[in-house]
Amino acid sequence: MDNFENFSASDKAEAAELQRMIAIEQQKAQFQAQCVDSPGSKLDNRTETCLVSCVERFIDTTLTITNRFTQMVQKGAH
Repeated sequence: MDNFENFSASDKAEAAELQRMIAIEQQKAQFQAQCVDSPGSKLDNRTETCLVSCVERFIDTTLTITNRFTQMVQKGAH
């Protein structure tokens, strides 16, 4: 966490929490990458549902992380 030396203790805790969330989401992504058994010309229903869910979770996670960083930046600007 050397990159956060100018942050307050609460900002450092928030940054640590974000890093933990990112690590968890990366682990989830690795498990979810197993949706597709073998490539083919068409996805079966199960694979399509799995991939849609993965994309939705990726978007949710990206928005959450972006919002948290925006909040941290705005706090730092005040």
